[in-house]
Amino acid sequence: MDYEALFQAELDGLKTEGRYRIFAELERKAGNFPQAKRFDGEGGETGTQDVTVWCSNDYLGMGQHPDVLGAMHETLDRCGAGAGGTRNISGTTHSHVVLERELADLHGKQAALLFTSGYVSNWAALSTLASKLPGCVVLSDAGNHASMIEGIRHSRAKCLKWAHNDVADLDRLLASLPADVPKLVAFESVYSMDGDIAPIAEILDTCEKYGAMSYLDEVHAVGLYGPRGGGIAEREGLMDRVTVIEGTLGKAFGVMGGYIAGSHAMCDFVRSFASGFIFTTALPPALAAGATASIKHLKASSVEREAHQERVAKVRRRLNAIGIPMMDNPSHIIPVMVGDPHHCKMISDWLLDTHGIYVQPINYPTVPKGTERLRITPSPVHTDGDVDRLVSALSEIWSQCALARVSMAA
Repeated sequence: MDYEALFQAELDGLKTEGRYRIFAELERKAGNFPQAKRFDGEGGETGTQDVTVWCSNDYLGMGQHPDVLGAMHETLDRCGAGAGGTRNISGTTHSHVVLERELADLHGKQAALLFTSGYVSNWAALSTLASKLPGCVVLSDAGNHASMIEGIRHSRAKCLKWAHNDVADLDRLLASLPADVPKLVAFESVYSMDGDIAPIAEILDTCEKYGAMSYLDEVHAVGLYGPRGGGIAEREGLMDRVTVIEGTLGKAFGVMGGYIAGSHAMCDFVRSFASGFIFTTALPPALAAGATASIKHLKASSVEREAHQERVAKVRRRLNAIGIPMMDNPSHIIPVMVGDPHHCKMISDWLLDTHGIYVQPINYPTVPKGTERLRITPSPVHTDGDVDRLVSALSEIWSQCALARVSMAA
């Protein structure tokens, strides 16, 4: 077999469909984000363009907060670069222990367990829980993230998919299972591409009705919602009813890593059996210290959350006024709907090349075909001038391409 030809043919197919992904090579400007330098992509050292990033998951700009940077610098100078091993073999530092305590406190849980990313925490926790509970059946929301799907698949447990955010369908499926079968219901709070929010209370009511464990992914909510940044479940007073809360340190907290929070026994169970935890090098202590500083700050400060919500509302209002089609949702995520992969990439390229506005195109398989979009994520560090330039540029390209606009709001 000509392996190289096979690789190239598959890549050519992606390009023909408009789904081939090109990474923008960026250098974020500390203290001046969302401004960044875009490099030429040829391996050169000279940046070619100053850009404004409109699609970052560093939702609150905490990746450049002085408390976070200070904690990382201090820990780096004191402890060095890496953890030196897996958590089991010399890699559990004081910084990791302190961070896990902060996370448990954030979610009102007995314990927390740290992973190298949100993807790994979902994959490892779900695969371990579902495979180790005898005869477990997983009930997975149809909109769940790839990391959750892969974890469930790896467990080889029986999986039933319920219609997205449809509590009646979840009830129907749970009712069809024997009462003595272990059940695990996996879902998210904020869904990252559509920006919709799960009916958590109703889902938990249903879980409790049938004796099912609940597994809630709060990756796109922690730091952003609730009086201390504990997520949607905190905002709605539901954290104590959730069996497992999963989150990330790489989005609103601005650093890197993933985690689960729950009971002592559950976290110890995952710690003791999850290969994705046991056999990987621990996060560097400086990252753990930076995440701890970010969490502590956002527990005490609502300034960033309030400014974030104001920016999101302003961008929505401005785009709505000029008829740019957006998916309506109650979260901070603004999906600008294009509906064609070629158009989506073309618009993204034009915004970047012409106006220095970076919004990555989102295509299949991240979203269904025909729903291609630009996923805009305003932050407190976007200025009024940034908003003006974004709105003006989108209006210009919509007119140039004769794209459909929606009816303007009154």
